[in-house]
Formats: sequence, structure tokens, C-alpha cells
Amino acid sequence: MMRIPESHPRYESLVTREKMVNAVKDNIIVQEGLIAHGRGEAYDYIMGEKTKKWAIQAIKASAVTLMNASYPVISVNGNAAALAGKELVELSKIIPAKLEVNLFHRSPIRIRKICDYLRSMGATEVLGEDAEKLIEGIEHSRSYSSPEGIIKADVVFVPLEDGDRAKALKAIGKKVICIDLNPLSRTAITSDITIVDNITRAIPLLTEEIKKIKSGTEKELEEANAFATEYSNRDVLKEAVEGIIEYLGEFNPVRSDTANI
Repeated sequence: MMRIPESHPRYESLVTREKMVNAVKDNIIVQEGLIAHGRGEAYDYIMGEKTKKWAIQAIKASAVTLMNASYPVISVNGNAAALAGKELVELSKIIPAKLEVNLFHRSPIRIRKICDYLRSMGATEVLGEDAEKLIEGIEHSRSYSSPEGIIKADVVFVPLEDGDRAKALKAIGKKVICIDLNPLSRTAITSDITIVDNITRAIPLLTEEIKKIKSGTEKELEEANAFATEYSNRDVLKEAVEGIIEYLGEFNPVRSDTANI
């Protein structure tokens, strides 16, 4: 990895890009994944690269939903593993939830590589190599699912998802939670809960929220459950779009304090 000085104004972004490029070399992600990452990063720019209030609302609802699930499963693709593999493993233990590797550009080598990578991050069990069941309504490789994972799940957490599988999961009775920086995507609109935020920020915040609820009082738990019951994904997505418009409206290229790129 090239040396990037911490004083560089795009330090975090450049470090992440280097990490993604190295993940391509390691066969964790495919080259197409770099395009997907760049698209997401563009949306992050126009939100100020900060976790906004609409994301906090979705994170709170997600925490309760995952905790109350009978059989929650976290679906992991190459980009998610490269960007937040360690954090996803920690989240799976806190909930607790199963981890399953599921890929669009699927091959036995990539599946094994990502499973091994998650194990190296501390995961004791990673599903995906045993995938044999097909999800109805999907005509590509993401249809392949573990009979002990997504097939059995009542709640599926799908960071960095593709819209057609989110729709197919809903059609067979799954509740879907996603992370998507694009509030206009099919995934964002289809999912029950959409966290419009960067996965690198959202996963640690979600983990902390679950810890907070678990260590809280009975009254605090009741309040968290009530919040999740009243949660409206439509309203949150509307707020995210309005927030982006507001942020862009305030941008002034002459003022350095508003320059984000």
C-alpha cells in the first residue's frame, strides 16, 4: 500500500481506496466492486461525509429489529467484507446473528477467500460455502443461499445489496434491513429499514446501539421497541433526499469550509 500522509485532506478516502484495490488483488472483491464503491462515495460527498439524523433513526430501528428477530442473518458480499469485515464479525456476535457470504460475481474461490477472511477477523462460523438452495425470483448467482442461513432467516441484514434480491427476499417473507448511500436505489426503496450512511460509520454505530439497548433499563427497552414500531422507512428516505438537497443548496465553492471534495 502506498504511503498516504495523514495531513492529506482526503486521507480517509484514499486509505479506503487503497484497501479496496488490495482487496481486488486478494480476490475479495471484483473490479466491478470498485465502480460500486465509487458510486457510493459520490453520494457520501453530497451528504457531507457524516452520519446524519435520518441514518441514526434507521440505526435505532435496525438495532431493535435485529435483537427481536428469531433467526437474523447478516449477508456479506466482497465490498462489505473489505470495508467492514471486522466490524461485521463483531456485530454478528453482539446480536447474535449468522454470517453468510453471498455474491453476485460468485465463484468457489471467492466464496472461500471471503469466508476465510471473516474467520481471520474472529468469526467462528461463516456460511456460504454450503449454499445450495435457490431464492425464488432471482436469476443470477445471488440466488444461491445456505439452508442454515438466509433461507431460514426471518430478518436479513444486507449491507451493500442489489435491489432485485432485496425484492425477492421480501417476496418470500423476510424482513430486510440494508445500508445504502443512495436513498433513491431499488434496494433503499424496497427494504423495510434503510440506513443511508457509509458502512464504515454505520456498522460501529449499530453495534454500539445494540449494546446500549441490551444494557439499558426495561423502560428504555420499551421506548426502543415503540420507536421501531412507529418507524417509517418512507419518511426516512424522504428526509435523506431533502437533506441532500439542503446540503447542496448551502454549498459555496468560494468558501473552503463548504468544499467537501
